[in-house]
Amino acid sequence: MAAETRIGLLGTGLMGQPVARRLAAAGYTVTVWNRSREKARALKEYGIAVADSSAQLLAGSQVIICLLSDAQACNEVIFDANALRHIANGTVIVMMSTLSPAIVMEQQRQAMSAQAEYIDMPVSGGTAGAENGTLSLMAGGNAEDIDRLRPLLAHLGTVTRIGDVGAGQLAKLANQIIVAGTLSLLSEAFTLAQRGGADPAKVREALLGGFADSTLLQQHGARMVNEDFKARGAAKWQLKDTRSAVALAQQLGLTLPLTEKINTLFSQMIAAGDGELDHCAIIRQIRRLNGSPI
Repeated sequence: MAAETRIGLLGTGLMGQPVARRLAAAGYTVTVWNRSREKARALKEYGIAVADSSAQLLAGSQVIICLLSDAQACNEVIFDANALRHIANGTVIVMMSTLSPAIVMEQQRQAMSAQAEYIDMPVSGGTAGAENGTLSLMAGGNAEDIDRLRPLLAHLGTVTRIGDVGAGQLAKLANQIIVAGTLSLLSEAFTLAQRGGADPAKVREALLGGFADSTLLQQHGARMVNEDFKARGAAKWQLKDTRSAVALAQQLGLTLPLTEKINTLFSQMIAAGDGELDHCAIIRQIRRLNGSPI
């Protein structure tokens, strides 16, 4: 995939901005669009063009990367009959938003009707991974299409092809189950330690390097003990994903008791007004349940 490839990126939020910057720094021609134009405008200083409309971006791009917030936004901006007509034959749509397997399979069908290629590629690694080019890119789609994009995607992180379209989203749901569960367990561990008289910061320090160590303990554990709940990944989006996991499990005839409980915890957290906080703020919900100060 030559550097002359024209890339269009939809959604310049916390993940979209660093992704756009890294691709531009690698020499690609990058155009962005965002519903709130102010968020996109800041990218101009990096040599990134800002499209006047989503239709303009769709028409002028050979690779379209979607990092919009949810299925409704994706379908309105790309997978609408009026929007699809702007996409040129052979364009590759890379769906990096976290959706459900059923939704991406339907999007693929619509993309094919417009003579476009479609790759299901949700990402994990957070804003730090996007900034540093260390994202995990979980790909579902045609192997040749994915391989053709590897030189471009190498600037963002590591690509693993899971299987056909839908498999990438299954991997992301597995990722989100683990993330939500681990954050909930960290919250309980720190709450227990503090109630028992230990300093959670020191407990975290002691756990680093042991069997309980993890990226989440290192990064989100530090945010928990420092009360840093500014959203890198908002709790409301974590709830969206746990709900999707529970719904899919029910469709498959599975019981996921821990995920169901965690889904309830995040539902309670959002109902309490913490939906815009980082998902590590789930510790506030554990404190609420225990009558501890939040």
